[in-house]
Amino acid sequence: MSDSIIQLRNVNIYQGNNLILENVNLDINKGEFVYLVGKTGTGKSSLLKTLYGELELNTGEGSVAGFNLRDLNWKKVPFLRRNLGVVFQDFQLLTDRNIHDNLKFVLRATGWTDEKLISEKINDVLDKVGLRAKGFKMPFELSGGEQQRVDVARALLNSPKIILADEPTGNLDPETSDEIMKLLFSISKDYNTAVVMATHDYIVVNKYPARMIRTEKGQVLDNATINSL
Repeated sequence: MSDSIIQLRNVNIYQGNNLILENVNLDINKGEFVYLVGKTGTGKSSLLKTLYGELELNTGEGSVAGFNLRDLNWKKVPFLRRNLGVVFQDFQLLTDRNIHDNLKFVLRATGWTDEKLISEKINDVLDKVGLRAKGFKMPFELSGGEQQRVDVARALLNSPKIILADEPTGNLDPETSDEIMKLLFSISKDYNTAVVMATHDYIVVNKYPARMIRTEKGQVLDNATINSL
């Protein structure tokens, strides 16, 4: 049985009518940590958007967490996304409610109804990111690193098979970046969760080496190296 959790075969990725990435072939396994690197505008975000169903796949074949990307429609996309956790550079926390209620909002939006189970799940993910005592805080009361940890906690709510992280250290100082990287690597290892992290931060890439995929001139190049960037 294949360990692939993400599989793309002969995929062309478009934004509107513009071909962004051509003939993409990619396999990412369960529990694998992969960097997605490349200059701005070379297709990193388009590739991530294809994986979480924001961009339609019309050419080639793709499978993410057991979902056929060619078969996706607006009814199926929410089910795909329950198997994914997405971590953003700018946190995207709801500013009008505390951390507990931010996480509760996501659980309710993905079908959770039992208040006891909701509270247990929120405490569980806040434990995993070391913020159990901060659930009552408002987002503005947290540091940037703590807000990013909340973003990671939110991504873990539905026990995802894959985390897609878009520049998660982009707005953080080096020490806080280290904390987030250690957290993402431990999640990948401890929970067998595949992590695909788009980044420009080559200091982080050097410090925490892993497989690298690079977007360049309409192509996706596997096993890239820092020296080739």
